[in-house]
Amino acid sequence: MQLAILSGLHEVAPPDWDALVGHHSPFLEWAWLASLEESGCVSAATGWLPQHLVLWRDGRLVGACPLYVKAHSQGEFVFDHGWAEAAERAGIPYYPKLLVAVPFTPATGARLLVHPDADRTTVMRTLGAALKEISRRHGLSSAHVNFCLSEEADVLASLGFERRVGYQFQWTNDEGWRTFDDYLDALRSKRRNQVKRERRELEAQGIEIRAHLGDEIPDELFAPMYRLYRTTVDKLYWGQRYLNARLFELLRQRWKRRLCFIVARRNGAPIAATFNVLSAGVLYGRYWGAFEELRHLHFNVCYYAAIETCLRLGITRFEPGAGGEFKHVRGFEARPTESAHLVCDPRLAEAVRRYLVTERKAVARAIDAMAQRTAYKR
Repeated sequence: MQLAILSGLHEVAPPDWDALVGHHSPFLEWAWLASLEESGCVSAATGWLPQHLVLWRDGRLVGACPLYVKAHSQGEFVFDHGWAEAAERAGIPYYPKLLVAVPFTPATGARLLVHPDADRTTVMRTLGAALKEISRRHGLSSAHVNFCLSEEADVLASLGFERRVGYQFQWTNDEGWRTFDDYLDALRSKRRNQVKRERRELEAQGIEIRAHLGDEIPDELFAPMYRLYRTTVDKLYWGQRYLNARLFELLRQRWKRRLCFIVARRNGAPIAATFNVLSAGVLYGRYWGAFEELRHLHFNVCYYAAIETCLRLGITRFEPGAGGEFKHVRGFEARPTESAHLVCDPRLAEAVRRYLVTERKAVARAIDAMAQRTAYKR
């Protein structure tokens, strides 16, 4: 087997890359990652230098991971800003660092990609060991593998990476609900009445909400979707415009089949929408925007309409992204996420290790506490 570094996804054929990805990690697909690069959203200029790690055997691609040299910690959603500050106080350079992740996307999925005909454990261990060697050889501070699978975290832990646990709020249909009323009936009365009230108030304002799926999405909808995306990031003082109009155009050409746009309209004109991705029975909520600020508009478009879409299509899991304690009271339960981290300086590594021991315990307590306060009937 032979390892190599690619400066971009353009150096590998899309079918070869996607053969490693399968159907369960849509944000690892060639079309998504290559479009981020081709549009300029991901580049050395934005602090995301592609250095994808690939593994060949007898001329065939058998393993890979989406690898970036990072000049900052923005757009990762597994926050290590405190580690960087601690390193700076100790006189330890923290940037550049290595990151295996999907840019700007807090969705769990495979990170150490393996061809289905290859030995999974062997390839994962080879890729993990290569990350360690690259960090050591080039004097990088650390290597991070964000939102990885548990089995990947196991392999990386055996190679000296520290395991980190977080949580996200996700909606799952484990009860076989078929309609929105079924979902409502499962909620406690206080939460059920809250959802009904929020839906009634929006309907009274003459707002219609519709989901557009895959190739049925009108081409002319992509331009307003980008403008809607901008409304959210531009109005927040911490918001950063990671994406550009060129990316939306490339996704229209290459990746429409994966997309689900949920659009709120008044008198036929879009006033709000969400950008979602659909793959292998999972709906991933990514971006939200609104041209008007209306009471309960966000909850209806981002969550209630998305749940209705899931029920209509038989989708059993909806991952709306990071953050948002308000999701919990609407039936989204806390689910653990994992990442793995290798810190090269022994002093910083020991501090991070101690911190992660404490953090894992705190996350476990938080997940347990929220399970006790579920929005559903017991």
